[in-house]
Amino acid sequence: MRWALVKVCLAVTAMVVIAFAVPLGLVIREMASDRAFSDAERQAGAIAPTLSITTDREELTRAVLSTEPGDRSHLAVHVPAPGKAADGTEGEALDIGTRRATPKDVATVQKDGRASIAEVTGGFALLQPTALSTGEIAVVEVFVPEGEVSNGVATAWLMLAGVGVALIVGSVAVADRLGVRMVQPAQRLAGAAQDLGEGRLGTRVPEEGPTELRSAAVAFNSMADQVVQLLANERELAADLSHRLRTPLTVLRLNAASLGEGPAAEQTRAAVQQLEHEVDTIIRTAREQRPQTQGGQSEAGCDASEVIRERMGFWSALAEDEGREVRLAGVDRTVRIPVARPELAAALDALLGNVFRHTPEGTAFAVDVHHSGDAVIVLVSDAGPGIDDPKAALARGASGRAGARGSTGLGLDIVRRVAESTGGDLRIGRSVLGGTEVRIWIGLHGNRPERGRRGHGRRVGRRIGWRGRKAARTTTGPGAQH
Repeated sequence: MRWALVKVCLAVTAMVVIAFAVPLGLVIREMASDRAFSDAERQAGAIAPTLSITTDREELTRAVLSTEPGDRSHLAVHVPAPGKAADGTEGEALDIGTRRATPKDVATVQKDGRASIAEVTGGFALLQPTALSTGEIAVVEVFVPEGEVSNGVATAWLMLAGVGVALIVGSVAVADRLGVRMVQPAQRLAGAAQDLGEGRLGTRVPEEGPTELRSAAVAFNSMADQVVQLLANERELAADLSHRLRTPLTVLRLNAASLGEGPAAEQTRAAVQQLEHEVDTIIRTAREQRPQTQGGQSEAGCDASEVIRERMGFWSALAEDEGREVRLAGVDRTVRIPVARPELAAALDALLGNVFRHTPEGTAFAVDVHHSGDAVIVLVSDAGPGIDDPKAALARGASGRAGARGSTGLGLDIVRRVAESTGGDLRIGRSVLGGTEVRIWIGLHGNRPERGRRGHGRRVGRRIGWRGRKAARTTTGPGAQH
């Protein structure tokens, strides 16, 4: 479209320039010719008074030489021979100056009595008839060189050509800028549509350019927002489903383990294991289809202390049933982090679910929150047997391969992505309780954590009571994802 617009503008401007420049150049040429011959007529008229007084050769010679064209040999006077004198003799014709016109042209002017222009070598000859006192017609010849006839014409043509070229170049430049103004928004819209089709849901189009393209950009952005909202709603539904299925399933598995031996107990445990496998498949599929948006929902942020208190209240009911001691610290004040509430809840549920799934009943665990100026550190630790190979556990989570029995291998991946979205990271080590410690480093300003660095924020610990927690079983929220 851009080059088509440039070509159209080039053709139109070129036609306009030709339509005006060529006639104007011809008019300038005619004006130069008229000016040259008008000067020649004026010069011829300067010798007419002398011819009307005398036809003496010497007098006429002096008169011719006294003029500018006569001095340059551009003026000639042709006086016809007078009639017979009283004594019967005939007079002699006079030719004063340099003759260039042919005798035939001179005779024609003398006969017709009208001025004429004859083409001669090197230019033109103006033949101007002048009446003598004797009644004869003399002819004054003024030579007009070719250079005087076309004087200034070449310069005028060059100026017209320059103006025409400037107009064409200017019009092409303007057309190119207009084309860019029209094409770039269309290209951005096409690129954004392609990006949106490839799954980059954060793509938006600047609402600029012509009115029609601005309207298209507004409609595209509105459509993209609706798509993101629909996918967000779907993700929330999947998270709610995982919460509603996985946590009761964990309780069911633990209860099935206490049924003892027998065919009914084995069938029950097999059914629970099959159900776990199906739920794991659903969670893995939802995780793989998670939309990757730019600028995502994490920009809204949440209060980490509030989310941690809520999720710990939920898990404390199951901890009471299994006789686990729970400790929570550092959540006595508001801690704003650049992570969306559902994301943080899903990460916490994934880590706490791992504690219940991979440590024996009665194993204590703790959640500590450290807040410093540029980061928030969440520590989830337990008194279990620990992880023999932390690097392998992280690699398993990153790749999504199943590790331990009944694990989808996605829990640590969820936590890692949450941390890395803020410029932080996820590390696994040995806790002070003797088991595993999972450290989530959440950057507040996109800062990368220093190696081996520890947070030293203010921390206040408190024990979560077991009594009166039964109601927490019905608490809703994102489920445990492993």
